[in-house]
Amino acid sequence: MPEPNATALVLLATGILLMLSALGTRVSGRTGLPLPLLFLGIGVLAGSQGFGGIVFDDFRLAFRLGTAALALILFDGGLNTSLAMVQRHYKPAAILATLGVVLTAALVAGAARLFGFPWTEAALLGAVVSSTDAAAVFSALRSSGVQLQKRVGMTLELESGLNDPMAVILTMSVTSVLATDTPLGWGALISVPVQIVVGASMGVGIGVLGRLVLQKARLSVVGLYPVMSVAVALVGFAIPTLLQGSGFLAVYLAAMVIGGGKLPYRAGLVRVHDAIAWFAQVGMFLILGMLVFPAELPGVALPGVGLALVLAFVARPLAVALCLLPFRFPKLEVVFIGWVGLRGAVPIVLATFPVFSGVEGAREMFHLVFFIVLVNVLLPGATLGFVTRRMGLATQGPEPPAASLEIASKDDIDGDILSFHIGEASAVAGHKLADIPFPEAAAAMLIIRDRGLVAPRGNIALMPGDHVYVFCKTEDIITLRLLFGTESAA
Repeated sequence: MPEPNATALVLLATGILLMLSALGTRVSGRTGLPLPLLFLGIGVLAGSQGFGGIVFDDFRLAFRLGTAALALILFDGGLNTSLAMVQRHYKPAAILATLGVVLTAALVAGAARLFGFPWTEAALLGAVVSSTDAAAVFSALRSSGVQLQKRVGMTLELESGLNDPMAVILTMSVTSVLATDTPLGWGALISVPVQIVVGASMGVGIGVLGRLVLQKARLSVVGLYPVMSVAVALVGFAIPTLLQGSGFLAVYLAAMVIGGGKLPYRAGLVRVHDAIAWFAQVGMFLILGMLVFPAELPGVALPGVGLALVLAFVARPLAVALCLLPFRFPKLEVVFIGWVGLRGAVPIVLATFPVFSGVEGAREMFHLVFFIVLVNVLLPGATLGFVTRRMGLATQGPEPPAASLEIASKDDIDGDILSFHIGEASAVAGHKLADIPFPEAAAAMLIIRDRGLVAPRGNIALMPGDHVYVFCKTEDIITLRLLFGTESAA
């Protein structure tokens, strides 16, 4: 077949799979089917034993593409993470991301040994499934239709963004033992703090430099700013990794530092990275799904279901309970965090590493990990909204406005646009704009009422349920918060 035709067929298949994945999210929203399961299912159906018949078994390429996708997903998660909230909740998340991963790995390994696996294979299996998945947690929390209480939500998001390094270190260390038949030395233990320290320090440093570059670059074309920010994300992962640090930790922290300061075209950058993260997540799950051979799944069904249940009902909850003991979380919050330990692409990506490293029986373990993730996504993932409401951990926040307003400027200007939701208890509710004591340099710019736009004239009264956009100087923000309340999500 001529090369242009072959290329066209590849592009056609890619376009169809992406289209089906995007349209499938409507089915997910109506049925509660977790998105990772939807994307994985489409990938499996497109694979060599599915309807698509696409032959793909390059585990090394899948690992590299999955790693790049995870880096971009973590960067997007970091951009949307408030530094102020991190400072309040990083301690329990950090313990869960380190000690919690080790405890989970040990408990799953013990259970795998009871299922008849040798200790080395059991340890590898425990390491691979030990961490929660950032892509699964971020998408589940943001698409579940509920808003979690701040402490619980931030603990889960931070844990999922921070715990990949420990799982990667454990997986690669045990894989090295199995592939080279050499015992685990002190080097593996020393590499844990080294990777964390190098990754954290370089992540913060790259974040500071990246924010400075974005602020001072003054690019002539607006569309080049996302190019620059993606470049920072890739560099933020690559350099720490080359210097024996954790690239995953570094890129997440770099994004938090960048997002914590003033940025040109901030709203546009955030939207672009949100789209990139979705594209990376869909593509990653599709590729991993195509690696699966459904005919091999029945052979691992029994240990897969058993270990998935141990992970969901024993290993994860027990590890969380022990790690959160010093922080005096209420029992319901501990139970909830223990239940919502979503696995997704990360364990499957890590399971490809032993395959192309030549570990005996690694392909069977890959399918076993896939089965464990499948059950895990169905259990905690599909019940997230129900469990959140049942336990009373949902907060009743205002609906986002039907339209948004922003200032787009390449320069650092002294002013900003704030969005406020007018509640029943708001001090300005029921008052005309002309009667509200705005600071001299502040003014209402737009009112959104239901799904309509209202011109902010002086005789217009603000009603409960309205969203109002206010322009102000930096020094007036505190005064406006006293008048209107806390800003809403624009």
